[in-house]
Amino acid sequence: MKRIAKNVGRVDPITLTVVWNSLVSIADEMGGALRRTAFSEAVREGEDFSTGLFDRHGRLIAQGNFTPGHLGAMPYAVENVLKYIPPETLKPGDTLCTNDSFLGGAHFPDFYLVTPVFLDGNLVGYVVNTAHHVDVGGAHPGSEAVQGVKDAFAEGIRVLPVKIIRDGEFEPDILRIVLGNVRLPEKVRGDLFAQRNANHVGAERLRRLISDHGLDEFDTLVDEILNRSELRTRELLAALPQGTYSFEDQLDDYGPGTDPVRVCVDVTLDSDGATVDFSRSSDQVPAGINCYINYTRAYGSFAMRIFAKIDVPNNAGVERVIKIVAREGSFFNARYPAASGGRASVQVRIFDTINGAMSKAVPERAMGAFSHWGNPKIGGVDDKTGKRWIMYDLIFGGYGGRSNKDGVEALAPVMNCANVPVEVHETNNPVRVHRLQAIPDTCGAGLYRGGCGTRKDVEVLCENATVVLLGDRHKTPPYGLFGGQPGATAETLLIRDGVTEHLGSKEIRTLQRGDIVSFRLAGGGGYGDPKKRSLAQIKRDVADGYISAQKAVELYGASKDELT
Repeated sequence: MKRIAKNVGRVDPITLTVVWNSLVSIADEMGGALRRTAFSEAVREGEDFSTGLFDRHGRLIAQGNFTPGHLGAMPYAVENVLKYIPPETLKPGDTLCTNDSFLGGAHFPDFYLVTPVFLDGNLVGYVVNTAHHVDVGGAHPGSEAVQGVKDAFAEGIRVLPVKIIRDGEFEPDILRIVLGNVRLPEKVRGDLFAQRNANHVGAERLRRLISDHGLDEFDTLVDEILNRSELRTRELLAALPQGTYSFEDQLDDYGPGTDPVRVCVDVTLDSDGATVDFSRSSDQVPAGINCYINYTRAYGSFAMRIFAKIDVPNNAGVERVIKIVAREGSFFNARYPAASGGRASVQVRIFDTINGAMSKAVPERAMGAFSHWGNPKIGGVDDKTGKRWIMYDLIFGGYGGRSNKDGVEALAPVMNCANVPVEVHETNNPVRVHRLQAIPDTCGAGLYRGGCGTRKDVEVLCENATVVLLGDRHKTPPYGLFGGQPGATAETLLIRDGVTEHLGSKEIRTLQRGDIVSFRLAGGGGYGDPKKRSLAQIKRDVADGYISAQKAVELYGASKDELT
C-alpha cells in the first residue's frame, strides 16, 4: 500500500530552507573535522568516512557528501545500536560504538560512533560518523582478505554496541581491548579520537540550531523535510517508465580457483516507488567478500538516486520510497557469521548491475561499466624501525562512456573517496611507487569511449611483506552499451628478479625485498557504435595517448592516412 506524506507546507519556507541547509552544512563540517584530525592514510587522505545527523526519534535527517556505502547503511546501524542501548539510558557525554558486520556497515573496519545530543537535559537528536580503520586485526594486514577467510571470526575484533565514551572521554578498558587486537594501534587510536572530534563539532552545532528554534518547531521542521523529500522522490520515480528491468553480471570469483559469483538484479518501478531485488544472485560464499543486507541497501539506494535524478539530500523520507531486497542466505543478504571483510570489492558491481537494468528504462542516463577499482593492502614489519606498517591503497580507473561524453580517467567510482598521494605512501611505508599512469588501448570503444584503466607499480623495500589483493574484472570485462565495446580486462602482476607472474584479483601473496606488484585496472565500457565516433575525437585520443594508431584503425575504421 503506497504511503503518502501528509501535511506538507505547514512551515515558513524561508525558515525551512535555512534549517535544511544548516543540517547538511553541519554534517559536512563534521566531515571536515574528522578529515583534519585523522591519523591514517585511509581516513585523512583517502577520505574513507561519512557523517550524519538524526532526530530524537532516530530518523536520518541529513548526511555529509561522503561515501554511499557508509551513508546508506548508517540508519540501520543507528537503529540497531539503540536496540542494544535504549535512549532512556543515555546521558550527556555518552557515545555508543559498534563495528559489527550485520548491525553496521557490513565489515569490521567500519566503526560507527553514535553520540546523543542533549538540550536542557532532554535528548534532542544524534550525531553519527563512521570511519574505515586501516586494520582491526584478523588473519592478514588490513582486515579485508577474501582468500582463506571462511567466517567472520577470522576477520578481526568484533565490537557489539557499547558505550565507548562516557562524560566525553573514552572508556580506557574498552579502548585497551580494541587497541590490543589491531596491528597499528596508534593509527586506530588516532582515528577513533578524530571520530570523537567530529561528533563533538556536530553535537555543538546541532544543539545550537535546535536552541535557536525550540524543540517543538524543530520537530515540525524535520517532519516537513522528510515529507517533502518523500514526495519529491515519489514524483521523480513516477516519471520513470514503469515496469521490471533485469540485468546480470558477475564477479571473477571469491578467491583463486573458485567459481564466479552471479550478480543478478530485477528493478521494479511502479506506483509505490522502486524495488531493487538481488534475490536471483549466487548464495553466500565461504570467503571474505559477502554482502550483508545493509551494504546492499546502501548502494542499491544510491544507484536509484542517480537514475531517478533525486535532487533532495538523502534522509529517511527518501528511504521510504526505495526498497532494496535480497533472498536471505544469498550473496547480497548473507547470514552471520558470513565473512565480509572484502565486501568493498562489490560496491561497483552493485551499481553496474543496476545501471545495466536501468539502461533499458532510461538509456540516456546509463553508461558503460566502470573499471573495477583496486583496494590492495601491503603490510609487514619495517626493517629499519622494527614497526609494523600497512600501505592502504585506493586505485581508481575509468568511467564508462555516457550518452553524450567519454568516460573520464582515474576518478573514484560511486564512493566519493580520493586517491592517496604517492608521496604519502613513500613517506609512511617502505615502498617505492615506480609508475602511476593511464593504460593505453584499455578503454572500451564507442561513439563515446570508456575511460582508460590505471597502472600502478609498487616496489617493496623491506625484507618481507604480505600483499592482500582486493579487485575484480580480471576475467569478465566491463560491459559496453548500445554497440559500445567492453573495456580491456584487468590484471595484477608480480615481478620478481625479472620474472613476471599473474596473480588472482583476490589473492594473498608473501613478498620479498625488490618485488614489484603491478596493479593494472580494467578500462571502462564504451557507449554507442564506435563507427559513429568522429574523426576529430579519434585523432585527439591518439594524440593524447589513450589509443594507439593501430587500435584506431581496428576499432573505429579510421585509415592511417586520416590519422596523420
